[in-house]
Amino acid sequence: MLKKLVNEYRVFYTYPKGMRILLITNLIYSLVLPIIEMFIGAYIMRNSHEAKLVVIFQLALYSGIPLTFAINGFLLRKIKIAWLYSFGMLLSGVSMSAMMMLHELDATGIGLAGLIMGLSYGFFWANRDFLALETTNDNNRNYYYGLESFFYTLTGVIVPYVVGVFIGATDEHHWFGGNTNVAYRIVTASVFLLTIISSIVVHRGEFVNPKQERFIYFRFHILWRKMLGLATLKGLAQGYIVTAPAMLIMKLVGNEDVLGTVQAIGAIFSAIVLYLIGRMAKPKHRIYIFSFGLLLFATGSFINAGLYSSLGVILFMLCLVMARPLLDVAYFPIQLKVIDRVAAIEKRNQFTYILNHELGLYLGRLIGCGLFILMASYIGEDFALKYALVIIGLLQLLSIFVAKNIINSKY
Repeated sequence: MLKKLVNEYRVFYTYPKGMRILLITNLIYSLVLPIIEMFIGAYIMRNSHEAKLVVIFQLALYSGIPLTFAINGFLLRKIKIAWLYSFGMLLSGVSMSAMMMLHELDATGIGLAGLIMGLSYGFFWANRDFLALETTNDNNRNYYYGLESFFYTLTGVIVPYVVGVFIGATDEHHWFGGNTNVAYRIVTASVFLLTIISSIVVHRGEFVNPKQERFIYFRFHILWRKMLGLATLKGLAQGYIVTAPAMLIMKLVGNEDVLGTVQAIGAIFSAIVLYLIGRMAKPKHRIYIFSFGLLLFATGSFINAGLYSSLGVILFMLCLVMARPLLDVAYFPIQLKVIDRVAAIEKRNQFTYILNHELGLYLGRLIGCGLFILMASYIGEDFALKYALVIIGLLQLLSIFVAKNIINSKY
């Protein structure tokens, strides 16, 4: 066992330094993302008992991302990419702090905190995507995203469990006078510390900014338009599945301790499988990995709607824990390969496509969040929590045909 681990360590060091630094940075920041994704939603539900506010936060977050992508493109002409990347990570702690300082959770305060988090995500993802594009190639991207998904899945086990137990114990054992908001503030301080560490690590890499060229365009090659369609379908699920688990747990189970435990179930197995996929899978296998992830997500949505109980939530979460990283490990290499091909055809800055891709995701996120808000407002929250996922799961299956068409394209 030890020999295998040593061998994997040596394999890791065969890859370029920039790729390794980026992976280590993302490993540290992966400890932060589960807190942002899961426990902000739980915090809002605990203090407001309104699922719509959770979706408003998410919608504000997603609205800030494309705006920041564009701002980031202009700032890259003057500021080093590593600094902007660091700034994005640090802003996530600022957003959580803004949330904790609100005396009353209302749509305005929630929206502002969500917008700040959107700015954070925008700086983080815009620069992360470009650096991933620059430090990898099509032959090693399966390994890169397999290892990155392994990090995110593993931390998705450890972090929600530890944080969930901590918050649950605060309530149960009356730590800090039983005030769970104090526990959330301690978690927020931990987020700040981790973002500082990851910001320091990223500066060890010798990363180069994109070329200072025009990056805003409105007409694109047909292959890129297909990629935008795939991005919109991906965004449909992103608009809801990030916060859906927290809303379902808090509504049907009612405890962050369970939220952390449910996340942990099966995720270690998922992490190992993903690492093996990254090491062994070839580019030709991406469509099969992608299809399986989509089918798994659709299955989980039907189980949740059919049972709509604590058991249904647990089974849905098990499907989601496996499906999300499977989709990412296949989707991102497809996206970056298309960027490589279309940038060469149209002779444009690669950041052009990173920005434009985010607009495709945003359109899907708007539709996904809007679907839930409309259902919750005019039919009822329970109906929305049951059937919005089913509709999104079915629509997402169209991604299989779009992705296959892109992969088989002769361009």
